[in-house]
Order: sequence, then structure tokens, then C-alpha cells
Amino acid sequence: MSLRRFILNRVLSIIPILFGVSVITFGLVHLTPGDPISQMVALNPEVTASQEAQLRARYGLDGPVWQQYLTWMGNVLTGDFGTVIRTNREVSAIVLARLPETIALGLFGWAFALLIAIPTGIYAAVNKDAFGDTVSRFIALSGISIPNFWLGLMLILVGALWLGWWPVLAPSRLPLYHPQMLWYLILPGLTIGTAAAASIMRVMRTSMTEEMNKEYVTAARAKGLPERQVVLKHVLRNSLISVVTLAATLTAGIVAGSVVVETVFNWPGLGREFIQAITAREVNLIMAITLFTGVFIILANLLADILYAVLDPRIRYD
Repeated sequence: MSLRRFILNRVLSIIPILFGVSVITFGLVHLTPGDPISQMVALNPEVTASQEAQLRARYGLDGPVWQQYLTWMGNVLTGDFGTVIRTNREVSAIVLARLPETIALGLFGWAFALLIAIPTGIYAAVNKDAFGDTVSRFIALSGISIPNFWLGLMLILVGALWLGWWPVLAPSRLPLYHPQMLWYLILPGLTIGTAAAASIMRVMRTSMTEEMNKEYVTAARAKGLPERQVVLKHVLRNSLISVVTLAATLTAGIVAGSVVVETVFNWPGLGREFIQAITAREVNLIMAITLFTGVFIILANLLADILYAVLDPRIRYD
């Protein structure tokens, strides 16, 4: 099949995947004890049983789980993601308001990961088994092993409290596009991008080491091409295919890590909103954020498949 048809099939495959994700998520939320109504009643003991029943009927929480799911699905198909029961705010408005902050944090983390991982991976492959290669492998192993929440706390301790170089909490009065907000992105961006940078660096080094031992590299050197041109023009391009594959896979880690990082740094994104929604059992908001995350990960993998054909013309979808 052609690349265009392949993309169309992948886009259509989003529908059953998101359906499965929604069923599983909806079921898991309802397996946990409590719901928004029970929490509201717990905070206000004066609410009678009849008033509680009226609230459940008002928000469609009085029926069986399958009926609630069908009602929710029917509303979503019409573009209605429901409201947050505690605040009576539209779920779609909350997601759209928090989405830019999460995207900015994710892009900053990816930029940091790629800017660190690719040059370091190239250096480690060219200088295999040298001192710099050993140091880079140690740093990569450390970056993979350190949990996000611990790294974030250490960066706050050192960068904000001891050195006083970076602020921790972003001011709510500044819009996201304000240049000063870049300063507040540094610590959470470093935290969310460290594990990805370490993984990409290891794969970059391994892939380039394998490519540099192949016959076409020997032939290029025999023709008298400069080593810099051999590495950057020939070896690097073929090695990036493995990096693109890993980068698409790590998208899930970046998105999942944003939940922890946004909580640690009090970053006003979807991750922090997701934690608050789980605590309050706000199923409409949980479902909306989960579906957005699923679409984001699927599109990242689709982009990786398209980049395969761009990086290596030998790859075709037929």
C-alpha cells in the first residue's frame, strides 16, 4: 500500500484504540470506591438521602456502569465531554485551558533530550571505549535509574534553594507566551527530559557503533571522504531510524512523567489537573484527559512511521 493509504489506515485505527482505552479507563474509575457526590455529601453532612439521590440522578450517576458509559459515549460523540461536578465547569474548557502548558513542558523536555542525547551519542560512538564514552554511559545509566519525582526534588533543592538560580513556582499572572515563563520551564523541563535523553543517548551510541562497522562506511573511507562527512552524512542518518523509533515509544513516558513533574513543580498543566480529578473521582475530566493522552501517543507513533520513509528512502509501505 502507498504511504498515503498507510496513514489513512493508521488514522482510522485510532477509533478502536480509543474505544478500548475509554472502556478500560471508565471501568477502572468505577472500581475505585466513592464518587464526586459521596465526597460532596461527606463534606456537608446536612445533605439528606433524598437530596443525594436527586444529585445522582441529575448527573447520571444513579444507573449501572454500562448505562453511564453509554450515556457518556453518546455525549462525547456530539462533542460534549460533560462538566466537573464540584465546580460545574465545562471539561472541554478546562482541557483547552491547561493543554498549552502541558505541550510547552513536553516540547521543552524533548528539546532538552534531543540536544543532549544526539551529540553525546555521536561523541561516544566515535570515541568508543575512551574515557568520555565511559562517562557518558555512566551518566546515561544514572539518568534512566533516577525517578522523576526524586530528580525534581533534588533540582529544586540545589537549583532553587541552595543556589537560588531558578524559581520554582510559575506565577499565574504571566501568560505562557511571556519570555519570562521560559525561566520557569527549565527545572521541570530538565526533570521530564532527563530519562528520555539518557535512553536516546544509549540507543544513539549503539546504533552508530553498529553502522560504523558496516561495509559502506569502509568504502566511503577508502574513497577518501573526510571522517566528519562519513559520520555526519552517512552514519548519522541511518542511525537516526532507531532513535526515531525510541523517541516515539518514549512519548508515553514523557506524557506519563508530566503527571509527576507537574505535581512536584505545581505546573498548571493537564498532569496536575489529572491528579486532582482522580482524587475527586471526576470521571468526565479523567476520561477527557485520558483520551487526549491516547491521541497524542498514537499521533507520535504515526509521525515516527512517516519519518522512517524520509530518513531511509528504502523503506516503503507497499
